[in-house]
Amino acid sequence: MRFRPCIDLHEGRVKQIVGSTLAGNGTGPHTNFSSELPSSYYAEMYRRDRLTGGHVIMLGPGNEAAAREALRAWPGGLQVGGGISDQNAAQWLELGASHVIVTSHVFHDGHIDRQRLRRLNDLIGARHLVLDLSCRRRGNAYYVVTDRWQKFTDVTINAAVLDSLATCCDEFLIHAVDVEGKCMGIDVQLLKILATATPIPTTYAGGVASMADLELINTAGQGRIDVTVGSALDIFGGTGLYYRDVVAYCDHT
Repeated sequence: MRFRPCIDLHEGRVKQIVGSTLAGNGTGPHTNFSSELPSSYYAEMYRRDRLTGGHVIMLGPGNEAAAREALRAWPGGLQVGGGISDQNAAQWLELGASHVIVTSHVFHDGHIDRQRLRRLNDLIGARHLVLDLSCRRRGNAYYVVTDRWQKFTDVTINAAVLDSLATCCDEFLIHAVDVEGKCMGIDVQLLKILATATPIPTTYAGGVASMADLELINTAGQGRIDVTVGSALDIFGGTGLYYRDVVAYCDHT
């Protein structure tokens, strides 16, 4: 199990936000943490610790400069997502991202747009593409959600869907949106589905609050699922997990 660190950007600053509150309805998102430090500070720390495959996520407009700053600090070591489309994907790779992370552009109008997915593959190659399959539970199934995690698609997380999409990308990134940012524990049922169904590297995010959660991800995920941690980390104002402990634990699993 690898630790995939994050740099979440909102209004040009590094923040930790409860993802399900990103509705854009005028009330504003619920912010757990807002850093006084630049994005490059975190990128440089991840570089020193040789952590690759971290996620720079632009939560809305006004974050491009901070994303570029992070990529300059750790070129080739970070992935970038948020507003990625066939119009700018190649540009972000040129700026130093190892991969681009795509969700709404491919899963739009509630469906998978295979034409857009093929277009991205033609432009940058599947080896540079991460599909964000962040999901919410409805009934007994998990559905991919888009548009700041507010809009349900008709795409469910299951073996057939993952097998089909795996041919078009290099990795999956999956936030358990119902628990994301709440430090309330992980979604074990989703983890078990991913452990048995995903054929390619997959990173889980959402609800991680303690070392016990990391151990549960490792066991429920059968050692096949990587992890990213946000609000619970001390470097983001959290009290449940120390960054150094997470790095050390994942180095030895």
